[in-house]
Amino acid sequence: MLVEHDRIERAQRGDDVAFNEIVQAYRKRILGTIARLIGRPEDVEDVGQEVFVRLYFSLDQLRTPEVFEPWLYRLTVNAAYDYLRRQRRRREHRMADFSEQQVLLADADASTREEDESRRRSQVRELVNSLLSAVSEEDRVLLTLKEVEGLSLKELEKIYRVKENALKVRLFRARQRVLKAFARSGAGQEAAKAGSAKAI
Repeated sequence: MLVEHDRIERAQRGDDVAFNEIVQAYRKRILGTIARLIGRPEDVEDVGQEVFVRLYFSLDQLRTPEVFEPWLYRLTVNAAYDYLRRQRRRREHRMADFSEQQVLLADADASTREEDESRRRSQVRELVNSLLSAVSEEDRVLLTLKEVEGLSLKELEKIYRVKENALKVRLFRARQRVLKAFARSGAGQEAAKAGSAKAI
């Protein structure tokens, strides 16, 4: 943990100094998690602010300081989900008002900007992001927390409130879907060709 238990307990009793110390300790980690979950750097600060506002108003509901970190991750995941749902609804409303030609132009423009952004990323990061974007939000969040953030199954149990075996099944299926997305991608096809060439 990044803060002492007594600091969390002080914050629960309404100590604003202790609460600000908690925010400063976890701010960078939480913003990093949000950035990987929502994929829009310009909105990371806003979602992070929402997480810490939720934390402030619900800290008295925390049963014990020992579970603070998984509890904070759950707040973060929920805020990211809420953001993604809002974005999806806005996209749907905007698309409903556009003509077919406008939609095609918007898609073409988005594709061009996506290509420009991809060139500035490293090859590995580009591949990981593209694969995660090819699966559902639920899969992306779960795999990000496990594989990128490095959370243990015990920590994920507390966030998702399900048993370890159920989590293992979810992770297995999410990884399988990522592998299928990889196989469909250009990188997967190139890897298959390279393997065939070596075999020859």
